[in-house]
Amino acid sequence: MGVRRMMEFLGNVVPFVDDMPAPVDTEGEEIAPNPEGPLSLFVFKTTVEPHIGEVSYFKVMSGTLKAGADLENVTRGGKERFAQIFCVCGQLREAVDTLQAGDIGASVKLKDVRTGNTLDEKGCEIKFDFIKYPAPKYQRAIRPVTESDAEKLAGILTRMHEEDPTWQIEQSKELKQTILSGQGEFHLRTLKWRVENNDKLPIVFEEPKIPYRETITKASRADYRHKKQSGGAGQFGEVHLIVEPYTEGMPAPDTYRFGNQEFKMNVRDTQEIPLAWGGKLVVCNCIVGGAIDARFIPAIVKGLMDRMEQGPLTGSYARDVRVCIYDGKMHPVDSNEISFRLAGRNAFSQAFREANPKVLEPVYDVEVLVPSDVMGDVMSDLQGRRAIIMGMSSENGFEKISAKVPLKEMSSYSTSLSSITGGRSSFTMKFASYELVPGDVQEKLLKEYAEKNTEE
Repeated sequence: MGVRRMMEFLGNVVPFVDDMPAPVDTEGEEIAPNPEGPLSLFVFKTTVEPHIGEVSYFKVMSGTLKAGADLENVTRGGKERFAQIFCVCGQLREAVDTLQAGDIGASVKLKDVRTGNTLDEKGCEIKFDFIKYPAPKYQRAIRPVTESDAEKLAGILTRMHEEDPTWQIEQSKELKQTILSGQGEFHLRTLKWRVENNDKLPIVFEEPKIPYRETITKASRADYRHKKQSGGAGQFGEVHLIVEPYTEGMPAPDTYRFGNQEFKMNVRDTQEIPLAWGGKLVVCNCIVGGAIDARFIPAIVKGLMDRMEQGPLTGSYARDVRVCIYDGKMHPVDSNEISFRLAGRNAFSQAFREANPKVLEPVYDVEVLVPSDVMGDVMSDLQGRRAIIMGMSSENGFEKISAKVPLKEMSSYSTSLSSITGGRSSFTMKFASYELVPGDVQEKLLKEYAEKNTEE
């Protein structure tokens, strides 16, 4: 009943395609919907149907499309043949011979066409970019109930992302989870229902882990000897090093004092390693007198990177550390790369723990648009989430609250905000920086990591 009324309204009130302003392509040029013009069409939706496969829905923007036409995909490259074209009414598809500018149609069994692609006839370079997807607001980790179904689930999620690109899927190597992002709890529940009912694959949603970082706040020193003898050539490597917090542009190391001992550094070589997860590891080779052969330095750096990838506190990535390797010992027969890699890793781990280490958490810039009558409730809720309110202003009849909020506290925010405001609010969030977690939160994280390691 509602659909019929809506279609009647569109037929009676909405202007015909000729009366609308001409659409604009990515170059800013107006493309008139002229049936005699160059052929160009825009794919605005893709669905996957059993027994048929992908169905691509498109609008003819210019020219006339005939069944059997060959077009070029200007977005992805490659050629596509439209062997059959259809007019669509719900589940019914009626094959037609031609579609003109302004018409909406569908085609099946196209090779490599995605939502948002433009297809043109040869010699035509028109390209459209109409769809702007909203940023995701709700995240959950997703996994199959049976681990052996992981590959099958990955295929299903890829297909569903093609149907609805606002479902975003990320395989997080750091968190060891598949992260599914969407517009809200109901959006993700819809995906869960479809996977379990259409594909008969039971799945579980979990709270996503938080990508914490680890760093240090003072200098410390450690040494470690790796020695292993098991008949024949053994393993031997000893590494002495100093770690300290690294900041951009800090001067080269000179002298360190620990207790009554003074350590003078003579820097021979410096490596700056930008880390994929942010921050840097800086390694200074301060070895004099050949205490460790230069060929073993890369092995020690590998050992340091092992620990940077799995921090000693919570197993999270570490960042912004400078390491000075200043002494060590080697054996003419037993020393090898693996010995120095292990010695470097363990010395670094020991020094890191004594350098007053801290856990950093991701903090996001959050902007909330709320009606003025519920502003107080929304502010109270944000402050309960460890938010720092940065400012308030008015925008389009709404009150806008700007705040910095830890990601940990934002996991179910879209549901809470909808509940507080009766669905009348919206928010956006964008990564801002990494900040130190409060002491009580850090203690809790360390305890959880220790318990997890004990179980394993």
